[in-house]
Amino acid sequence: MNARDALLNGLVDYAGLFPPAGEDMPTAVRNYADYSRGADSAALGRFIVPLARLGEFETTASGSLPTGRSANPWRVSVLIADDVRAAVDEMEKFNARHEKGSRNGVAIIDVAELKATTVEEIANQQRDLSRNLTSYFEIPLTGDVASLVRAIAEVSSRAKIRTGGLTPNAFPSAQSIIDFMMECHAARVPFKATAGLHHPIRAEYRLTYDDDSPRAMMYGFLNVFLAAALIHAGENDQVALEALEETDSSAIEFHDSYVQWRDKRIGAEQLTHARSNSAISFGSCSFREPIDELASLTRKTQPART
Repeated sequence: MNARDALLNGLVDYAGLFPPAGEDMPTAVRNYADYSRGADSAALGRFIVPLARLGEFETTASGSLPTGRSANPWRVSVLIADDVRAAVDEMEKFNARHEKGSRNGVAIIDVAELKATTVEEIANQQRDLSRNLTSYFEIPLTGDVASLVRAIAEVSSRAKIRTGGLTPNAFPSAQSIIDFMMECHAARVPFKATAGLHHPIRAEYRLTYDDDSPRAMMYGFLNVFLAAALIHAGENDQVALEALEETDSSAIEFHDSYVQWRDKRIGAEQLTHARSNSAISFGSCSFREPIDELASLTRKTQPART
C-alpha cells in the first residue's frame, strides 16, 4: 500500500444527513451506494445516522443494500443521544434483520457514537453498550481532558473530537487539538474527528454552501491526520502543532512509499499503523469534496519522476 492509499483507507465516514449538506435520506442513501461502488470506495468509511432516523434509513436503503452471502455489508455508525440500552436493543434487531444472506440486504451497525462530559457518563454509558459495538465518546476540549481520555481508555473505548462547525467560534484552538491528541497517544486511545474537515489543507473557507456564508480558518483533514501520525511516530507536541497549522500545500509531497512534510518523512507503513491505532477516521457531510480536493492537491505537489 502506498502512502496516499494508507492515508485514505476508510478515512471518510459519510455524514451527508448533517449540516452543512443536510441531505434528505434518499439522497444520502443514493450517494453512499454510488460511493461504495466507485473508484474511491476504499476511502469510504461508515454511513452516519442518528438513532432517531435509523428506521427511516432502513426503509430507504431497502432497495440499495447489497445482497447475497458474499456481499460486503454496508457499515453503519449510529449516534446515540438518550437511552443507551434501548438504543442497543434497536440496533441489535437491525443487525439481525440484515445479517449475511438476508433477503433484506446486508448491513451492520458496528459503531456507536455518544457524548460525555464526565468520567461517570463514560463509565455508565459504556456499561450499557453491547460488546459487539465499537464506541466513540465525543468529549469537550475544555476542562480536564486528560481524565476523560483516561476514562475512555479504562473502558477500552475510543474518543471523538469536534474540529469545527457552522460558525467561526465552533473551531477549537490548534493547541487544544494537539493537547487532545497527546493525551490520546499517552493513553493509547484511538480517536476520530468530525466537523469542519472538508478540505485537505488549513485555510480560510466558507463555512456552509450558501453564497453569503461566513468564512473562517478551517483545519485541513490532511493537517489533522499528519499531525496525529507524527505524534504516533514519537514527535513532540510543537512539531505536531506546526503540522496542524501548516497552510502551504507545497510543503507536503506524496511519494509512493512515504509522505514528506518539510523535513519530516512519514512512511506508508507508519501511516498505516497510525491510521489503525490512533487517528481512525473523520466524519464529513461530503465525501467527494475532500477526496477530489486531495487528488487535485497531490497532482500539483507530486514530485516529477526521473
